[in-house]
Amino acid sequence: MEKFYDRIRELDTLSQIEKQSEKSACFTVLTGRRRIGKTQLLKHFISDKKSAYLFTSRNAERSLCEQWQKKLEESIGLKIFGTIETLSDLFEQIMAYSQNQHFTLVIDEFQDIEYINKAFFSQMQNIWDSQKAGSKINLIVCGSIYSLMTKIFKDDKEPLFGRATHTIHLKPFTPSAVKRILQDFNPKYKAEDLLCLYMLSGGVAKYIFLLMNADATTKSKMIDSVCNMASPFLVDGRDILISEIGKDYGIYFSILQAISRGLTSQSEIDSIIQKNTGAYLQNLQKVFGITEQIRPLLSKIESRNARWQIVDEYMLFYFRFIYSRQDLIELGNYDMLKELILRDYETFTGKTLERYFTAKLQEEEMVTKIGGWWNKKSLNEIDIIAINDLEKSCRIYEVKRQAKNIHLDKVHDKANVFMQNIPDYTHEVLGVSMDDM
Repeated sequence: MEKFYDRIRELDTLSQIEKQSEKSACFTVLTGRRRIGKTQLLKHFISDKKSAYLFTSRNAERSLCEQWQKKLEESIGLKIFGTIETLSDLFEQIMAYSQNQHFTLVIDEFQDIEYINKAFFSQMQNIWDSQKAGSKINLIVCGSIYSLMTKIFKDDKEPLFGRATHTIHLKPFTPSAVKRILQDFNPKYKAEDLLCLYMLSGGVAKYIFLLMNADATTKSKMIDSVCNMASPFLVDGRDILISEIGKDYGIYFSILQAISRGLTSQSEIDSIIQKNTGAYLQNLQKVFGITEQIRPLLSKIESRNARWQIVDEYMLFYFRFIYSRQDLIELGNYDMLKELILRDYETFTGKTLERYFTAKLQEEEMVTKIGGWWNKKSLNEIDIIAINDLEKSCRIYEVKRQAKNIHLDKVHDKANVFMQNIPDYTHEVLGVSMDDM
């Protein structure tokens, strides 16, 4: 059995909700990108509790009811005499049972119910509203299609809007957890191995364990594993995004490819795509959760000095190196694919290292604001600024792969320009490299 890592905060939150549900019904929505570890987290959480785990397979409604009915009897002792043919009838029985019994019910791939019986969401709303009083159910639903889960629970036109009592968004593993996992599989790992693992996974559980379980625990082995005809890293980006975006993915993919190549302003992206991409960029951020718009730290929200970035490390890697090289993959020329990745690896991972240290500082330091800074025309650029408003202090970081390339005298000059924004704060200028990972 695979060792369970991290998720202490999430398990603590789930435990608090479960305790609350002993007195009043709780309805928790767990979201997060596909492969992040939602199912593993929930199965780990319910392993020692009176609970049932129901997986939504895209079967006929009657067939799914039959599966779930059997699972409910085996798991929590809910005996239903006769045949249940609709999900609404089954949910009504579950809610009635919860009037006298406390248990946790997990429904996985919840969004797929839309393909089985779209009317169920309205029916579920009515049953929940009428029977939650006196119920002791700890209901948890999760799904892997972020856009659909968001629509079901956050769109005010949808029947289940406002019904969730708790929402948990599962994020990737922290840098310290990624380090701990790599150390368990390779106690003699080097900083380059850790950086490569972060570049390929960004802390996403599935990608980490695909590599670790294949004994790809060094940079060399990781790149070899990716550049392999059977590698899921060659197809997962496309598969995940098509499940999110649908058939009209062409322009979205072109935008993501442009961003991965360093074209980060909308004007640059528009010039490549040859059309106004504003609506597409907003969808990528707000509907699909794939990109985000970043501005210089402390700049006004209406500032036009903004950049777009892909928030997912694997997706960034995929669009920079894999999507753009489909010709090589179709030809089966994996050696050349590997050579092209290695050719640009050092330049590409310079920015990966900045994002790693940003996440590391968020995890380890008392930070109220964190980000990069640049002024117009990208002059006086600073890699990371970490602000602590409570102490009125500021740490300004130069990030380089090699410590010998850090020149703090230049950073001090940039810092003096930035500090005009917060003149009453103290500041410190520091350099970090792969030696500090």
